Amino acid sequence: MAELLARFGLTNMGLYDFDVVEEHNLVNQMFTRNDLYKLKIEAVSENLHAINPDVELILFDEGWTGQSLSGHVFLCVDNIDLRRKIVTENKFNNTIKAFYDFRTGLTDCQHYAADWSKMEDKKALLAQMQFTHEEAQEAVPMSACHVAMCVAPTVRLVANIGVCNFINFVKGLELKKAIVADAFSLM
Repeated sequence: MAELLARFGLTNMGLYDFDVVEEHNLVNQMFTRNDLYKLKIEAVSENLHAINPDVELILFDEGWTGQSLSGHVFLCVDNIDLRRKIVTENKFNNTIKAFYDFRTGLTDCQHYAADWSKMEDKKALLAQMQFTHEEAQEAVPMSACHVAMCVAPTVRLVANIGVCNFINFVKGLELKKAIVADAFSLM
């Protein structure tokens, strides 16, 4: 998401992540071998500055721990319980314009969005999160090494869908609240 937003011209972003780049991240994220074992937000920062040196980032290397959010919020979180907590704790935050949520399987992906000025959008987004992290993990294909399987086309597809939804919303169009796609059946 951050890469696509930087390429679109966004220069002011906050990134929240406590994780490090591991080999399995190379398959479906923007990282290279040079990024291995760096904090993800540091590697993303370096990559974004290589794309656009004017990017200004605020980095939170402990992840989201209750910090105040504002503007457009992109949820690329691999734990549904944390997603739900972020959304719930910001339900009445009037400085947020919209939430964009992204989920991937092996070939399937889902993008949910909510105009934060509309209570019905908030409720609809939360309604899409009524399952546990354990239930989500059971639904995701796993490799023999117990690593979640998804492929770059699926990740790129949902990211592109979300950026297009964001651009349309900024242009004054209505947010698409739910988009479900399969990268390989092209539906």
